[in-house]
Amino acid sequence: MPLFEVPGWIVPDGPVAESSNSRKRKRPATESETSLKLHSAEVNLEKLVKKLTGNGGGKERERPNKKAGKTLSKDPLPSRSRKQKRDDVADKKKTISHPMPLKSASERRDAAARPSKRAKTKHESSPFEEIQVDEEEEPAASVGLTSLQRSMKQSLDGARFRLINETLYKADSHEAQRMMQEDPDMFSEYHTGFRHQVQSWPTNPVEHYVSSLSKYPSKTVVADLGCGDAAIARGLIPNGMTVLSYDLVSNNSFVVEADICTCVPLPGGEAKEGEKSAGTGHVVDVVIFSLSLMGTNWPSSVREAWRILKPDGELKIAEVASRFSDLNAFIALVSSMGFKLKFKDTSNTHFTLFEFKKVARKFMEAEKWSSILSQGDLLKPCEYKRR
Repeated sequence: MPLFEVPGWIVPDGPVAESSNSRKRKRPATESETSLKLHSAEVNLEKLVKKLTGNGGGKERERPNKKAGKTLSKDPLPSRSRKQKRDDVADKKKTISHPMPLKSASERRDAAARPSKRAKTKHESSPFEEIQVDEEEEPAASVGLTSLQRSMKQSLDGARFRLINETLYKADSHEAQRMMQEDPDMFSEYHTGFRHQVQSWPTNPVEHYVSSLSKYPSKTVVADLGCGDAAIARGLIPNGMTVLSYDLVSNNSFVVEADICTCVPLPGGEAKEGEKSAGTGHVVDVVIFSLSLMGTNWPSSVREAWRILKPDGELKIAEVASRFSDLNAFIALVSSMGFKLKFKDTSNTHFTLFEFKKVARKFMEAEKWSSILSQGDLLKPCEYKRR
C-alpha cells in the first residue's frame, strides 16, 4: 500500500495542469532584465546615502524664491542637530519661568517716578475722586514689597480711606466717634489717606487759611473745628498765634478730643430768653471749618461756633464745591443761626470759600432749633467714584 494512501481517496498520477482561465500569465524574466534592476537599485541606494551624509560631491541644488529674488538651499539637515535645538528651547523655557529678581528700594522709586504711558483723567467736580499714595511717605509695612505688592497695598489703602470717608459723611457725629473709639486705627488711617489725597489737589484750603491768618494780629485766638492732624496750628503757632484744635480723636499734642457737634470745650453762652444779644463769656476771634462739616448733624457745629465766638467774630468755611446743591439755601441756614455773609468765593473748581460775621440774635425755643438743625441734607455726602 503506497504511503499516504487512504481508502476512498483517489490521487492522480500526474501534476494538475494550470487552468486556462488565468487572466494574466507572467513571463519569466530574462537574465539581462534582472541584472538591470539590480544595477538601478544600487545606483539609487548610493545617491540616497550621499544625500543623507551631505557628501554629494557636487553643488547643492537651489530653487529660486520668486518673491525675494533669492535662492533657498535644499539642505535637509541644519548646522545643529534637532536634539541640540530641543535642549536649547527647554533651557530657554526654564530661564523664562524663573521669578523676576527683587529690585532695591532706590530702583523701585526710580521706576515709580517714570511717567506712565496713559495719563489719568482729572475730574474737576470733586477733589475726592482719585487716591494716590506717595511712595516717599510709605509706612514701614510697605518696605521690602515688590512693585506689584506695593500697588495692591495702595489700592487697598485707598479703598479703606474711601469707605471711612463715606461712613463719616453719612453718619452723625455720635456714631462716628463711637466707631473711632472701637477701632483706634480708623482715625489714623483716614487722615493718612487724607494727607496723600491732598497732594493731588490743585489748591489746599489749609494753606489758604495759614497764609491769610498769618497777617492777623498775634493775639488772635483761632478755633479749628474738625482739625484733623492740626495742620493750621502747626503753621500758625510758630508765628506766636493761639490756635485751638478739636477733633473726634486726638492723635498728637496739638489736638483736643471733642465732638464739635455736641459741645466744644470752650467758654461762651447764648442769648437769654426774651432778649437779643451776642451772648457772653466768649474768647475766640476766628472759627474755621476746613472741609470739616461732616456728618448728618453738621448744623449743630455751626451753632457751637456762634456760641464760642466773640461779637463780630469771623466764621470761615471751606467745602467741596460738589457738595452744594443750593448755595443760597446753605447761606440762609448759616445766617439763621446768627451770622451775616461777608463774602463767598466760587472761582475755584474744587472748593467754595465763605466768610461770615457773628451778629446778635434773638432767643429761640427748642422747637425752632430742631427745625434749623434738621437741615443737614443741604450738603450732599462727599462720595468717591468707583474705578
